[in-house]
Amino acid sequence: MMQTATIALVLLANAAASPPASVPPAPTVRVALATPEGRIVLELDPANAPITTANFLRYVDQRRFDGIACYRASKVPGAPDKGFLQCGTQNDPKRTLPKIAHEPTSQTGLKHLDGTISMARLAPGTAQGDWIITLGALPYLDADPAAPGDNNGNAAFGRVVEGIEIVRKIHAMPAGADARNPVMKGEMLSPPAKILTARRVM
Repeated sequence: MMQTATIALVLLANAAASPPASVPPAPTVRVALATPEGRIVLELDPANAPITTANFLRYVDQRRFDGIACYRASKVPGAPDKGFLQCGTQNDPKRTLPKIAHEPTSQTGLKHLDGTISMARLAPGTAQGDWIITLGALPYLDADPAAPGDNNGNAAFGRVVEGIEIVRKIHAMPAGADARNPVMKGEMLSPPAKILTARRVM
């Protein structure tokens, strides 16, 4: 009887000393964008950017991205193959969902590297249904708490894992259509490049 009690105490002590089981991170989610130029597959990161990823998936699951366009090709001066491609709902009231809280890269640990997908925004907390895919590393889009003014950067939430050559092809298409925002002058694709469908994939 004494031996049984001793064994039980040892087991309890070992259990108490063992670290608690860690919660596994949320799995990544893949979304395929079908375009006339080919397929682009995105891998989203709900573990590090849960708010931004959930927002994007709401648009996908409600098919609000079907028929939208990639409409802006921003290019780095002197390096036209670098920059970003911007796509989305363009504030179409029939497609656009409410604004979401901002998840800066200083919080998520993600960076704007080649092929990163990130939310387009004005002030922090204004992102809705427009997003960008980077071509080349663009660290100026990362949050920089030491910088003055709006230093929150953009909210990165995933990356391209298939079809980056399609993104580059669209980014290189003719631009110059009229831009409502002067910042986008000379960057509006003419014509815009359609996204036919956006669907989750395994």
